[in-house]
This record gives sequence, structure tokens and C-alpha cells, in this order.
Amino acid sequence: MMNLDKMLMEFAQQKLEKQTRRHFLMDCVSKVGGLAMAPLLFGCDTGSSSASNRLNLTQRDLNPLSPLPPPFGAKAKAIIYLHMAGAPSQLELFDFKPELVKYHNQPCPQSLLEGKKFAFIRGVPNLLGPQANFSQHGESGAWISDYMPHFQKMADEVSFLKAVHTDQFNHGPAQLLMQTGSARLGRPSLGSWVTYGLGTENQNLPGFVVLTSGGKTPDAGKSVWGSGFLPSVYQGVQCRSKGDPVLYLDDPEGMSRNLKKNVIEAINTINKEEFDAYGDPEILARINLYEMAYRMQIEVPEVMNINDEPESIHQLYGTKPGTESLANNCLLARKLVEKGVRFVQLYDWGWDTHGTDHDGSIDMGLRNKCRELDRPVSALLLDLKQRGLLEDTLVVWGGEFGRTPMQENREGKTQSFLGRDHHGDAFTMWMAGGGIKPGVTYGKTDDFGFSGIEEKVSVHDIHATILHLMGFDHEQFTYDFQGRPFRLTDVEGELIHKILA
Repeated sequence: MMNLDKMLMEFAQQKLEKQTRRHFLMDCVSKVGGLAMAPLLFGCDTGSSSASNRLNLTQRDLNPLSPLPPPFGAKAKAIIYLHMAGAPSQLELFDFKPELVKYHNQPCPQSLLEGKKFAFIRGVPNLLGPQANFSQHGESGAWISDYMPHFQKMADEVSFLKAVHTDQFNHGPAQLLMQTGSARLGRPSLGSWVTYGLGTENQNLPGFVVLTSGGKTPDAGKSVWGSGFLPSVYQGVQCRSKGDPVLYLDDPEGMSRNLKKNVIEAINTINKEEFDAYGDPEILARINLYEMAYRMQIEVPEVMNINDEPESIHQLYGTKPGTESLANNCLLARKLVEKGVRFVQLYDWGWDTHGTDHDGSIDMGLRNKCRELDRPVSALLLDLKQRGLLEDTLVVWGGEFGRTPMQENREGKTQSFLGRDHHGDAFTMWMAGGGIKPGVTYGKTDDFGFSGIEEKVSVHDIHATILHLMGFDHEQFTYDFQGRPFRLTDVEGELIHKILA
């Protein structure tokens, strides 16, 4: 009995010490961090003690995805971001360069090669003229190639950014930079930042949904939609456009809905006791994810079902129910934002056109990829506009970098097919809707499309502009981690004022 009493006393002492350490290191820190975030999240002074602000903070504590008003007036309520993994060639799509036609197959000027480093090009490659035919479209006169005949009709709906640049030329780091603001692992994705700041309007669906097509995920893996150091409830939830949208969505045999509800309530009762004891925000995330999964069983099958869409919509998008495709995902993206999802990320793999084979060639493979893209992305813009959703839905399109104006000569040898190497000095992206001025072309590259010469735009500038349209000052939107405030744009980023409506 003496030994038992001693053991119980030791256990009680260890528990008390654990609680004390946890309280100091976690509970106090999380509460101070909450006070620091109050002016950002609720637009109030740090010293404000209004009942409404205290109420909002309590609601966010209980439900990390509860909707919050932006700190200042937002032009967009939701984002659809289409990332073409592998990096499409701007020189075959949107950046027409007659000089490349003139100097096709001539040795590249040495001035373009000095001090430059490429992923595969070695020695002196030949210049490669555009393999598409270009023409001007709409009142804006935007140059768009015949690879995108449907999109040509949408020229006046978008703003082109012609001189985007990045300092990364390998896929993984470049995708991380484009989606998280850092080329290294561990930072929250753009979708996580937006969902963290604003929550979501539909509590039965995730605030951040990811859809993939092309048969593979991006080279950087699922980190490109991860939450990094933010609570895990803000990471992207990957859904499928083929089969069950979410794995294990159906209950196992013998598990009734009421029984599952009782199980989740019991689990979360324990989780809430743990949170009261330790104040770990990840426990709140765990509670919310259990409850979200329960609610998703009702809402997800309906919103992810495109079978009941009218035939006219299937014709517009070129969708085929039951398959995994970019077309299906574009339609699903419209349905998701219509249902109140805050951020929808579409990744389409297969845009890496090195010229190593038929599918990776810029004259045949790229044209085929554009057939998969052209119709549905044009339909998405048109469908959003017809439904009155485009004015407050921001649509972003692009890759992680661009392609060289030279033909790839991998290890100094010309490829069997026409292809271009990775290129970060200049590439094209576009935005539409959600506070973007339509029919604008911003930025200009040199005669060969090698470098930006006017109105250059960085990845951080794009992030700053996106956050601005969602109602945030990118310099003030921070999260404390490891002793300092972090932000999506790090210490850079300027608004692209000329594309704002």
C-alpha cells in the first residue's frame, strides 16, 4: 500500500509539472499570440475590449473556420487558382515574339547566355521560333495563339501579366515559392493563409479544397497546399473528381449515423478537456476536423456530383462524369465557390515541355494539353460571369516559371522533338474577376521574350495583390512562429496597382 501511495503521489506531481510547463510554454504563448492577432483579424486596436470583438475571438477559438470579416474592404470573396504544373510555354500561348520567327534556328546571342544558369541547356543553343500562330483579340487587342481558340473570346475578361519572374528554375522549389512564398518546405500555402484569415462561409465543407488532374500531383508534393506552421485545420483538403470525392466518406457496415455522432462527441469531449488543460491550438484543429468530417458526409456527395448538371453545362465545359479531368475540376470549382468554399486550388500536371518525347513537345504535346485546358477554363470564366459570381470570385492562372526562347539542347545535344528549357526570367500569368481590371496587358518582355523590360512582377507582388483583393494588407497579415512574425510575402511584395479595378 505504501508503494501504491508513493506511485500515486509521484504521478500527481509529474502531471502538475507537465501542466505548469505546458501552461507557460503553450497556453500563455497562445493567448498572447491571440491578443497580437486581434487587430489583424477583427480590425480593432490592441487595447480594445469591446464585447463584439471578444465574442468573435471566442467564436474563432471554438471553430477555427468560422467566417470573419476582412480587415478592410475586399473585392473578392473566393479564389479559384489554376496551376499548370510543369510550366506552360508563354511563347506558344500569350507572348508573341516576331523576332523569334525571324531568327528561328539561329545560334542564341552570347549576351543572353552570359552569367545564366539553365536546368538542362549547355553550350550555345539555337533560338526557337513560336510553334503557334498568333492573332489579336477583343477590344484590348491581346495576343493569343491558335492553341487557345476558345480563350481568344475571353480576351477582354482577363488581365495578363507578361513579365512575371522567379529566382527558381527547378519544379519543386519553384512550385513551393509560387504557392507558399518560400522555396523551402515548412511555410503555409496561399490557400491556408486566406482560409486562416477569413474562415469559410459554408461550415459543412472545407474552406480550402484541392483538385488535381493529369495523373500526378505537383513535383513539390502535397506541401504546396499544406498549412505549414499554421494550425492543420487550414491545410487544403484534396478531393477527387473520379470515384468517391473523399476516401472513407461512407460509414463502415454496421455504423449508423447516430452511432458515429455519439463516437465523435465522446472523442471530442476528451479533446476539449485536453485543450482546457494545455491550450494547444492543434487540439482545436483536431476537434474541428472530426466535426467537419461528420458534416461533410452530407454535403460533399451533393456538391461533388456533376451528373445532374444540365447537358448545356456539360457541352460548355466538355465534361465527362466519372472521369478525372481538368474539365470536370473546372466545373467542380464553380460548384464549390457557389456553395461558399473560400479557396479552390486546381493543379493540372503535364506541362513540362522539354522536347524529350511526343507528349513533351511544344508543337504536338503542348497543343494537346491546351485542348484539355482551353474549353473548360474559358467555360469557367463565362459560367461564373453568367451566374454573377465572377465579380467577387478571383480567378488566377499560371505555372511555376516559363520556358526559354531557345530550343533545349540537353547536355549539348539537340532533342528529337521541339522543346524549351525551364526559364524564370520572364513568363506570363493572368487574373480575372474579383476586383481585377479586365482587358489589361501589364508588363513587357524583350524582343526574344527572354527578360522583362517593363513593369516586371515578382511572385511576392502577385501574392500581395491577391491578399489585397481578399481584404488584407500583406505587410500586416502575419503569424507569430519561432519568436518572430511571418507573412506570406516575407519582406517583399508590392501591389500591382494597374490591374486593380
